[in-house]
Amino acid sequence: MTTEETVALVTGANKGLGLETCRQLARRVITVLMGARDIELGRDAAGRLKSEGLTVEPVQLDVTRADHIAQIGSVIETRFGRLDILVNNAGMIHPEESLFANSSEQISLQALRETFEVNFFGQVALTQALLPLIKKSPAGRIVNVSSILGSLTLHSKESSEATQIKPLAYDASKTALNQFTVHLAASLNRTPIKVNAAHPGWVKTDLGSRRAPMGVEDGAKTAVRLATIGPDGPTGKFFHFNEEVPW
Repeated sequence: MTTEETVALVTGANKGLGLETCRQLARRVITVLMGARDIELGRDAAGRLKSEGLTVEPVQLDVTRADHIAQIGSVIETRFGRLDILVNNAGMIHPEESLFANSSEQISLQALRETFEVNFFGQVALTQALLPLIKKSPAGRIVNVSSILGSLTLHSKESSEATQIKPLAYDASKTALNQFTVHLAASLNRTPIKVNAAHPGWVKTDLGSRRAPMGVEDGAKTAVRLATIGPDGPTGKFFHFNEEVPW
C-alpha cells in the first residue's frame, strides 16, 4: 500500500490506543482524521500530534449518533473524495462490569444494550456509511479493534488466560464485532478492500488499567500493520502482532 495522499479515519482517537494509532499512521505520511466524541478533547490531542510535525485533524464523531456519522461522511467526500483507511477503535466497558469478574449472572439488559451500541452497532453503522468512500480507494483497509476476550475458542479452553476474565457485555460485543469482520470480508472478497480484526494486547489504558503489561506504543502496532498491509495481505482474519488469533 502506498502512503501518498492516503487518508485515514480513526475513531476514539483523543487518547490511549486511538491517539497512538493516529501517531503511528501519521508518521507514515498518512493524513489522519482523529474522531472524538468531545471535539475539544480531540483538538487538544491533535495539537499534541501537530507539535510533532504530523498531519492530523480532529473531527467530532460519536459512533452512536447518526448525525455525526452522516457529517463525517460528507466532510470526507467533499474534501478527499475517498477514504483509504478506517480504524474502528472506539470502544467501552460498562461501569457495571470489571475486566476481572464474570458479570453474566447480574449484568443488566440496559448495560448490554449500551455496550453494544458503542462496540458493535456504532462500528457497523459507521463502516456501512463510509463503505462507498472506501470503495473509491485503490486499496481500502478496514481494521476493527477487537479483543482476545471476543474469542469463543479461547474462552472455552480451561487452560486459556481468558478463563477468569468474563465481562459479558464487553466480551459479547467484541465477539459480534469479530463476526462482522468475517462477514464483511467475505462480502468484499472480490474487491481490493481488506477487512481484519486486531487484538491490541493487554494495554495500559483507561480500559486496560495500570496492571496491564503493555504500553500503547506496542498496543497500536497490530492495527497499524493491518491498516497498511499490501495487496497480498490477509483479509477476514484476527491478529495480535503477526500471530493469528482463533475466533
